[in-house]
Amino acid sequence: MQLQWLGRQPYAGIEERMRAFTEARTPDTPDQLWLVEHDPVFTQGVGGRAEHVLTPGDIPVVRTQRGGQVTFHGPGQVVAYPLVDLRRLGIFVKEYVYRLEAAVLQVLDAYGVTGHRVRSAPGIYVRLVDPFDHAPLKPVDPGADPFEGLGKIAALGVKVTRHCAYHGLAVNVDMALEPFGRINPCGYAGLRTVDLRSLGVSARPSEVALRLAQRLETLLSA
Repeated sequence: MQLQWLGRQPYAGIEERMRAFTEARTPDTPDQLWLVEHDPVFTQGVGGRAEHVLTPGDIPVVRTQRGGQVTFHGPGQVVAYPLVDLRRLGIFVKEYVYRLEAAVLQVLDAYGVTGHRVRSAPGIYVRLVDPFDHAPLKPVDPGADPFEGLGKIAALGVKVTRHCAYHGLAVNVDMALEPFGRINPCGYAGLRTVDLRSLGVSARPSEVALRLAQRLETLLSA
């Protein structure tokens, strides 16, 4: 997997480059992993609903080709875009998403933070009261709020065309969290969003990006 460190970039140009790379690739094209921090932007998934964008203010809202609803990108957040041939890896989309989430879980574990999956809600969540508690989440009763007591620390949204994936995931490290209050994050009203800093963990985005790159390279290698 070829690694590209892109630094801080506007969102629109990166999405155009991802799409062009994916459309032009052949069965022999090596997979790539792009790591970037974006200028402040709200991105809407291909089926994103306008009512989930509450008060965007001066932050632009960009419609994208990925799945999912609206999220926020900004400095201090590590965004990883694996450009991966799933057929060559021998996996389907469900397994691909599972591996992306596994990479985030392993990175958080390196800082002592326990991440959790929530059924039917892609991304990674932590306990707000004690993010270092290693106990698994308890089953949620039917009709109960599946996010009660949880905060989202990593968002995920992918696009697959001709068995090739692009877009990816975002891990909140040390960023301005206020803009998440201007939207229903990932389409869930009232969902709390956190970063490592708000959990009491001091880490540089570049350090987290390196750990994430190492885990993704291992989990997405044929």
